[in-house]
Amino acid sequence: MKIIGIGKNYVVDKEEIKTIKNGDQLIFLKAESTLVTDNKDVVYPSITNELAYEVELVVKIGKKGKDISLKNAASHISEIAVGIDYTAKDVLAQSRANKGPWALAKGFDGASPISNFLPASKFKDLNDINFNLIINGEQKQFGNTSLMIYNFSEIIAFVSTFMTLEVGDLIFSGTPALGSGLNVKGDHLKASIEGELLLDFKIV
Repeated sequence: MKIIGIGKNYVVDKEEIKTIKNGDQLIFLKAESTLVTDNKDVVYPSITNELAYEVELVVKIGKKGKDISLKNAASHISEIAVGIDYTAKDVLAQSRANKGPWALAKGFDGASPISNFLPASKFKDLNDINFNLIINGEQKQFGNTSLMIYNFSEIIAFVSTFMTLEVGDLIFSGTPALGSGLNVKGDHLKASIEGELLLDFKIV
């Protein structure tokens, strides 16, 4: 199973999309061992002092495909969840200073807590899904998929030109443009899709 992430994929205003969108998607991979499921608490990793959270919708691939057309891309989505894409910001900064990759900063154990999945058929419009993140009772991030620079279909079509997408692969589709920040031990995170609480865990 592959975990694929896309960076810098949301805007504040839809009008920004046409000026930013150039086909150059920022894609990275995360290890399967980053996953935390069943609302288990996340252990603050010893490798960082700057644990940055980003709430994201996660799509699961339900049908294998390579060179998937934009028209057929949505049919490859079976389910949708909400997750947190964690980054060890200090590790990332050090890697960037040496012109290195993102792998260690994004790929440590616990870097990808995700909720249970909802069937894609539950959503009337994949380009109009609300989701949010609350930390310690305060809303930190709110997103709607209409503000994505590259929507689910465009991500799937693009990625599949490089690699075969297989059943069970996960795609973290990007975080809202505002509200990302750092977690500390004791933080309580709750993330919802369309008002339904799906992800609920603490940093321990």
